[in-house]
This record gives sequence, C-alpha cells and structure tokens, in this order.
Amino acid sequence: MRMACLVIGTAGLLACASDDATGDGEDSGDTSSSSTTVATTVTTTATTTATTATTTASVDDTTTTDDMESSSDASSSSDSGEDTGDGSIYEMCFDEQYVNVPIVSPNYDQFMPTIGSHCLGTNHQDILEVDRVVFLGDSITVGTPPTLSADYYRSKLADALAMAFALEWGEGLQGQDVWQLADPFNGTAAIQESGDFASCAKWGGRNDDLLEGNMQLEDCFPPETRELRNLVIITSGGNDLSSLTQDMIDGVPMEELWQTTMDAVELKRQAVQWLKDPERFPNGTHVVFANIYEFTDGTGEVMSCDVSGLAGFDQPVPSPASLATLVIWANEQYMEIATENDADMIFLLESFCGHGFQADNPEAPCYRGPGSETWFDLTCIHPNPTGHQQIADMFLAVVGE
Repeated sequence: MRMACLVIGTAGLLACASDDATGDGEDSGDTSSSSTTVATTVTTTATTTATTATTTASVDDTTTTDDMESSSDASSSSDSGEDTGDGSIYEMCFDEQYVNVPIVSPNYDQFMPTIGSHCLGTNHQDILEVDRVVFLGDSITVGTPPTLSADYYRSKLADALAMAFALEWGEGLQGQDVWQLADPFNGTAAIQESGDFASCAKWGGRNDDLLEGNMQLEDCFPPETRELRNLVIITSGGNDLSSLTQDMIDGVPMEELWQTTMDAVELKRQAVQWLKDPERFPNGTHVVFANIYEFTDGTGEVMSCDVSGLAGFDQPVPSPASLATLVIWANEQYMEIATENDADMIFLLESFCGHGFQADNPEAPCYRGPGSETWFDLTCIHPNPTGHQQIADMFLAVVGE
C-alpha cells in the first residue's frame, strides 16, 4: 500500500491517505557533472548526495490565503533548460526517490527556476572565479557539538573550495584549524577571518541577523572586501520557523503568524538583494543559500526526537495544516528569491526529508524504505557528521555546475 501525504518543511502534523499504488522507495541514479574546472573538483563528493536526494516537492500551490497566492499560475513544467529536460521539478528530480506520494508540497515550478543536472539545487550562476568565501547564517553553518569541527559542513566545504579556486588560509592563530572551530561562548566561528575565508554565522541566527541584529553582512563585508569576487554561502530561516512553530503552540493568532512569516521572508530577500547589488559589489557576488529543513520527515511529530523539549518543542502542534501552509509558502518564496536575484538555492528540505527521526516509519510522508540513515544529531535540529557531509556535497554540486 502506498501512502499519499501532505508534506511540510517544519513541525506540523500532516494527514496521510492510502491508495493501492506501490513504490519501491529507491533513490535516483547518478547524475552528470559539469565540464568546468570547479565541477571536476567537486563531482566526486556531489555524486554521492545526488543519488540519495529526496523531496517533498510537487506542482500544487498550497497557499490558502488570497494575500499569499502567487501572481502567476503554477506551471506544469519548469523552465529548466538543458540541465534536466521536460517535466515538473518533482517529476524530473524526485518522483521515484521515496515510497509515499506527497499530496501537497512546495510549488517551485511557478517561478521557472533552472535546476542543476544533479537535482540538488538550482543552476542560475556560473561560478568560475572566486577571491573570497563568506559563510553567513545560523548554527548549521557555525557547527555544533557533539560533531567535531573537522566534520562541520563549513570546514569540509571550505577545504574543497580552497582547492578548487586556489584560495589561501591564514597562519598561526589565524589559521585554518582555528577558523574551523566553533566558539561555544559566543556561538560563532572561533575567529571570523582566516586568509580568504570568513564566517559571520551565529548560533540562533535568524533572517533579521543578516542586515539587522547581529549585522552579519556589514561585519563580513567591510569596504575593502567589496571589490573582490565573493562567494557567499548561507543557511538561515530555520530559527525563524522554529520560533513560528513555538508561537503556534503558544496560541498566537494565525494573522500574526502570517505576518511573522512574511517578515522573515522579506528580510531574507533584502539580504540577498544587498549581496547582489552591483554598485556595492562592482565585480559581482555569487550567493548560494539553503532552503529550510525539518527533523520529523513530514509527520509533524515534533516530540519524535528524544530531547525535543530541549529544542523548544515540548507540546504537539495544535494546527499542523495551517503551519504547513506557512512553511510551504516560505520555502516557495526562497525559490523566488533565488530566481529573481540570479542566486542559487540547494534543496536541503528535500534531501533531509526521510533522514529524520521518523525515518523508520513506513507511514511517514518521506519514508524511503527500510534502513534509511538519520542525518540529525541528538540535539534534534542539527546535522550529524553524515548530515554535514551531505550539506557540503550539495553546496559543492551547485557551485561546481
């Protein structure tokens, strides 16, 4: 029996219905690599993730509020050019990668993005020359215990980018090994700068910390760096939606939740526009960011992680369908931000779904079949070493193509 389920991007209980179809839950096959020099460097690691990437994406528009509806109709196929051929993004990239059938999920096709042949994200930029790499966002990027610093995606990705673009590290106390450490007292990288690399990400970082709050953009881009060809890597929005989930649990009215969601998305949009401003960065800036993942594999069972209370989820979500609408809309808007600003987005949500704390639940929307590995650590919300490797591989694949 095959389950058809509503899939979301953060905590929310979703309804499932069964039919008589069957599925094998197998992942898709290998994907082709780019012919660029960078792609040659990153293809080896990207291929592993390409064969395991999954999604909750389909072509249904999930927004039920008139104010949230897209001004353009959903397309039955995405404008993906030569990278992925005809058909919707879901059909091209994710159709056969898991057992159950999603009823509703982010409709990326409405924005007509170009999807990479690896199906791990978009392909809007030709990233051929990089002088400096900057990491922004939240604790996913900083890295957290119990994972060791050498296993953080930030560390792995920086190592690969240094090789691909002939970038240099600082020396001594400003060296690579120190930069890759996390400072548990400040929730940041141990040092902000090391040679051609910088990190202004911070534990608990939200979208308002990019241009406001902690001022990550201003801190990481002093005037003397703005003529360089910067590559910017971002994970942000997860803490915004975690807060949104807690607000729903606490009974905040839906109208306020919508406003919070729209504000968070607009802050992300403004940050990307700031980075892509040609007057501020005359030689251009490459921006690659992740969409927003969750740890319940689409079930909304926020207490499925043993220490979910420590992560802020100590009660069930009272209105999971409403939360699903908010989260799906936000992820769709992330895709719009990528397409309208010539930036790129990796499919973090889609790749991690089925590798959370309901990975062994055959009725979960993202069930991949028996033996699926968990990519989250004991904190519930952060990736374990395997998850960090997958994130590094995804960013590398998008940069390389």
